Amino acid sequence: MPALDSLNVKIFADGADCAGIREMAAKRYISGFTTNPTLMRKAGVTDYRAFGKEALECVGGRPISFEVFSDEFDDMERQAREIAAWGSNVYVKIPVTNTRAEPSYPLIKRLSQAGVQLNVTAMLTLEQVREVSKALAGGAASYISVFAGRVADTGIDPLPIMTEALAIMRPHAKQELIWASPRELLNVIQADQIGCHVITVTNDILKKLNLLGKDLTEYSLDTVKMFEGDARAAGYKL
Repeated sequence: MPALDSLNVKIFADGADCAGIREMAAKRYISGFTTNPTLMRKAGVTDYRAFGKEALECVGGRPISFEVFSDEFDDMERQAREIAAWGSNVYVKIPVTNTRAEPSYPLIKRLSQAGVQLNVTAMLTLEQVREVSKALAGGAASYISVFAGRVADTGIDPLPIMTEALAIMRPHAKQELIWASPRELLNVIQADQIGCHVITVTNDILKKLNLLGKDLTEYSLDTVKMFEGDARAAGYKL
């Protein structure tokens, strides 16, 4: 089992709470940050620009992704160009389609060729990866974000999909694959083993990183002690 220091996959913290972003930014193993409108809403963000500027002050120049929220491609482009102007470390998240299932490929190509760093998001299929990789080819540095956790939620093993996605992207040096929506710490190891460039990790999984390489016999004893301690604290009697 690899130690945290020996992982090649870059760990990006996924969240939209500025206090949490500051806390994660203090950890040397966090290489970047991602946000999205759902996380922002849960965190109580009401002013998008103000949040973006505050978050940028916290990340120490590391890459951070902010997502457009329009459903119309013309307005997506306007939002993307404004967000991109916030900083050289900003990546703009563009969903692979709008809500009418219309592909974003022409917009992705136009923005990437114009020098906008993109994080194409909400992707689950290899066909989407092929088309997005093609649209990004020859453009600015970019991330292709495949929601491996959501693939797994459907009962499909995401590993073959992620491995093939890497093969599709291999000719394009400026494209990096993100393993998005991980469900457990094991996904960090899986992403590292296949050579995935980045994995986005939420706080609940980040808290488990200290378990990497933990002795299983010791962990078993810790579990027994937890059960015994909780039973004693509850005052159970038979």
